[in-house]
Amino acid sequence: MTSPLFQAVSRYAEAHAPAHQGGVVQTPIPGLSTVRATEPSGLLYAIARPRICLVLQGCKQVAMGPQTFGSAAGESLLITADVPTVSQITRASAAAPYLSMALELSLPVIADLSAQMGAVPGDDHAPVRVDPIDAEVADVALRLMRLLERPQAVPLLHASLVRELHYWLLAGRHGAAIRRLGWPGSHAHRVARAVAVLRTDFAQPLPVESLAALAGMSPSSFHQHFRAVTSLSPLQFQKQLRLIEARRLMLSEGASASRAAFAVGYESVSQFTREYGRLFGLPPVRDTQAAKGRARAAA
Repeated sequence: MTSPLFQAVSRYAEAHAPAHQGGVVQTPIPGLSTVRATEPSGLLYAIARPRICLVLQGCKQVAMGPQTFGSAAGESLLITADVPTVSQITRASAAAPYLSMALELSLPVIADLSAQMGAVPGDDHAPVRVDPIDAEVADVALRLMRLLERPQAVPLLHASLVRELHYWLLAGRHGAAIRRLGWPGSHAHRVARAVAVLRTDFAQPLPVESLAALAGMSPSSFHQHFRAVTSLSPLQFQKQLRLIEARRLMLSEGASASRAAFAVGYESVSQFTREYGRLFGLPPVRDTQAAKGRARAAA
């Protein structure tokens, strides 16, 4: 792809992407990032925030539970819920790097636009979907990238462009699914309140009853709707947050398995080791050794 958007993202990513961080660049525009990779990646485990990802070159796969979604150049990957994902860049080379840009969706912007647009939530519940990039979305994305070339204008103009991008997403084929995120009183909106607390306080004991009260639901109703939105129970969601953060501590900060386990809220290292192995496929020490070996080989 040699579109103006491709060229703008490529210029920015090449100028700013440090190889030791996997080519991910957080731009000065909140929630906007670019990714550039010159070789296929390993598996990346995360609980993804709602976002739109525009793939401009190469290919990426995202797995959610038993489903796998492949996105290639010219396609958008839309995630409309906080869901656990396993992602991997599957096509990238020095001659043709993987290239993408992504923007986290803003619930306040969605809520405000939804109220003004006057539409009602629909029945589209799939939290991940892949489609061709809409022309209107590509146009706004290009203007966002060009804005980054004028740093003095970013604080004054980025909010209106981010808002316009949200408008075109809401007006598009998946508007109903996105709208539920910001629709006051919707199950997705109420579950999102609990998810925000889980993301912040995942290392602390968080009884389901307290989370349900925060969402304004009974414990049984909360459990049902939480799983419908995220594909996990609240306890499973918290567990994955803990394990993903523990892996980051070991890989990025050199923490030992026991230190990482206690830092994320585990009281038993043996339990941490068992649950870590079930999620990542290897026990902590072997997994971190393998990851560091791959990093040395790529260097």
